Amino acid sequence: MFTGIVETKSKIQKVLAGPQSFQITLEKPSYFNDLKRGDSIAVNGVCLTLENFDQNSIEFTVAAETLHVTGWSEQKLKEMNLVNLERSMHVSDRIHGHFVLGHVDGIGKIIKKEKAGDSLVLEIELPPNYEAYVWNKGSITLNGVSLTINKVNGSKVEVCLIPETLRSTNLSHLNIGDGLTFEVDSMARAFVHLWKLEKENASV
Repeated sequence: MFTGIVETKSKIQKVLAGPQSFQITLEKPSYFNDLKRGDSIAVNGVCLTLENFDQNSIEFTVAAETLHVTGWSEQKLKEMNLVNLERSMHVSDRIHGHFVLGHVDGIGKIIKKEKAGDSLVLEIELPPNYEAYVWNKGSITLNGVSLTINKVNGSKVEVCLIPETLRSTNLSHLNIGDGLTFEVDSMARAFVHLWKLEKENASV
């Protein structure tokens, strides 16, 4: 479980592509000093299991389902250069963002990028059929970053990135046309799922 408050950015050091999965090696942040094998770390919003690490690097396997959902390829991973990292939350932590599972829904595309003072406004186009999960002032996770939705227009959502978010994440490096992972609010997903089940049962 994560909060969507990104801790740092990390460089991708190596990508090893296999037939059903990829192994990726990232630069280890100097203050990630409490790691152990099996830890969950959100990489651009994707919950991955830490398999190996040393003083300089951390390693993960990206399984076939994750590759399918994210559309990550060897080339795309190398082009990313920087990814957002967040270690799993402690139960005793303050929750500054919202509950994020790291189970991304897919890839959204940036269709607008414009300055608003010191902040940056992005408009993201989501794939079809996600309109029920997003609403004005709701939450969405983009590349692992917990953000408040300012506006919704069909499958398009608008968010505003404050200076701290621009400084501490990789979102400022993205351009119009670029893709980024998204995860809708897990509580909204559960509510819509239950509503659909009740609707189906009522029609039987």
